[in-house]
Amino acid sequence: MARPTRVALALGSGGARGYAHIGVISELADRGFEVVTVAGSSMGALVGGLHCAGKLDEYVDWTSKLTQLDVVRLMDVSLSKPGVIGAERILTRVREILGDTRIEDLDIPFTAVATDLNAGRAVWFQRGSLVDAIRASIAIPGVISPHELDGRLLGDGGILDPLPVAPTSAVTSDVTIGVVLGADGGPDQGAMREAKSKGLLRRNVAPILDSDFVRSVRDRFGLELSATDPDAQVGGDNLRMGRIEVLSRSLDIMQEALTRYQVAGYPPDILIRVPRRAVRTLDFHKASEMIALGRSLTADALDELPELA
Repeated sequence: MARPTRVALALGSGGARGYAHIGVISELADRGFEVVTVAGSSMGALVGGLHCAGKLDEYVDWTSKLTQLDVVRLMDVSLSKPGVIGAERILTRVREILGDTRIEDLDIPFTAVATDLNAGRAVWFQRGSLVDAIRASIAIPGVISPHELDGRLLGDGGILDPLPVAPTSAVTSDVTIGVVLGADGGPDQGAMREAKSKGLLRRNVAPILDSDFVRSVRDRFGLELSATDPDAQVGGDNLRMGRIEVLSRSLDIMQEALTRYQVAGYPPDILIRVPRRAVRTLDFHKASEMIALGRSLTADALDELPELA
């Protein structure tokens, strides 16, 4: 029998961990797989939309060069908006890359999932402006401001649909792959240890930048490292949570439960789990590490199935 090559891809939500999606797509391409449809929530919608538009490489070239200071400058931090981060500067760059691309004109069928905050239901974007769909899907509650579109107030797709497998069922494929961001326990920890041993991940504790503004943003909204332990790792008992990390962890817990429910109803053929402790939600300056981890996890998952290796 011919080796299955047509892949339906469901890309989950999870902030900066979503850079792993890029590694997943790259590994699939290098092995000769054809992605025939993509559905994504939040960061999965951003990466998936760029891929379906043929613009992912351009985005990677830009984001891989961002430093922690660059990311802070792009975040439009505000205490007066519904979200701490406006994200418009980031979306400006995405808009420059994508232009006026419409979803229905993409060569690869794509679905971006958002949440209608007033109606309390998931919204599937399969037509219309690709940039608007991405902007709506990435609006992490309390972190990135919601997006107003056509009379609806739209938030992160991961609120109700953290792993959107269902939208991919409309396209014929040989295998469905789901990528979960923020998984705990199980084989993920072994993959993390292997990735670290290969130098794919660096320590999450970044050097203190010489900027009062950066320090104030980090201390107010991010994780605060214990002053008594300079070698502390994210997830350790000696860390205090800032408000963003409280929101992020709360969403992670909710989305983990929702993902288990979704996987039971729409089980993908392959489920790739990206560990929650790989990076923090807003560590968008760590694209290279997460891309490499996504590649490693995908290679391991494919190698375990002889018919796909």
